[in-house]
Amino acid sequence: MKLGKLEKVQLRELWNGEASDFTPWLADNDNIELLGDTIGIELEVQEQEKSVGPFKADILCKDTVTDNFVLIENQLERTDHTHLGQLMTYAAGLDAVTIIWIAKIFSEEHRAALDWLNSITDDKINFFGIEIEAYRIGDSVPAPMFNIVAKPNDWTKSIKSAASKTKITETKQLQLEYWEAMKKYFESNDTFIKCQKPPPQHWTNFALGRSNFNISAICSVRDNFIRIDVNIGGPDAKDIFHKLKSSYEEDANKHFAAILEWNELPDAKVSIINLKKDAKVSVRSLWSEQHEWFRVNLEKFDKYFRPKIKVL
Repeated sequence: MKLGKLEKVQLRELWNGEASDFTPWLADNDNIELLGDTIGIELEVQEQEKSVGPFKADILCKDTVTDNFVLIENQLERTDHTHLGQLMTYAAGLDAVTIIWIAKIFSEEHRAALDWLNSITDDKINFFGIEIEAYRIGDSVPAPMFNIVAKPNDWTKSIKSAASKTKITETKQLQLEYWEAMKKYFESNDTFIKCQKPPPQHWTNFALGRSNFNISAICSVRDNFIRIDVNIGGPDAKDIFHKLKSSYEEDANKHFAAILEWNELPDAKVSIINLKKDAKVSVRSLWSEQHEWFRVNLEKFDKYFRPKIKVL
C-alpha cells in the first residue's frame, strides 16, 4: 500500500493577518466546530473583536451547555507577554469564562503560566493553550490541526471546589457516582453524546447546538424516576416554546413512540419538553439499564430537536 507524506504548511501562506484573515476563518461554523471538538466544548460564536475592559477579544463565543462565555485570543506567531496580560484581564472582567489562547508556538514559560492559572482558579475560570499547525498530502487542500498544550485539570479543580464547600450529603454523593458511571458507560459504548464533568446534583446537561437551549438528564433518588428535558431559555423562550409545540407536538409523539410532556412553566424563565421513566436510582445494579435508556433517548432527542432549533 502506497501512503502519502504529510507536508507542513506555513501558517502565513494560509492567513496573512490574524485579525484580517485568521479570526474570520476561525469564526466560521465549520472551523469553530473543529476547535470545539478539540477541547470538548460545543461553541457558538457571538461576536468578533469584542471589547473586554481595555482590550478586544478576537472571538467571543458561548458554551452552549452552560451559556458561559468563551473568549478566544489568536496569534500566528510565538506567544508573548502582551497576550498573556490580556488573557488575565479577560478573566478578571468576567465571573465565569473559558479562555482559549491559540498560537503557532507556545513558549515553556507561557505554557507553565496557563498551568499555574488553572491551578489557582476554581472551576468557573478555565484556560486552554492551543498550538495550530497545517498540513497537506501531495497536492491536497491544506488541513488545520489544533494541538492542546495546556488545559484545565478538572480533577484538581473539582477537589478544590468540593473542599471549599460544606461536606456533600449522602444523596449528592450517590448522584455524583451515578453520573460518573454514566459517563464511563457512554465512553465505552458507541454514542456521539458527550458528557460534561459529572456533578454532585440530580441533573447534568448536554449541548443542543445553540445558546439558551440544552438537554438535561435528571435522576431522582427520592421519587424514583429518570427524565430527559429539552430546556428552552432566553428572552423569547415562551414564544419559541409555543412555536415548537404547535409545529411538532403530534409528530414528536409519533417519532418517540411516547407522549412527551410540553410544559410552558409560565412563572419560570424556561420552558421544557420532557420524557420520563420510573426508575430506582438508588439501586446500583440497575444503573446500566438506566444509562442505556439515557443513551438511546438522548440520541433521539438530539437528532430530532437540534435541526429544528438551529433554524429558528
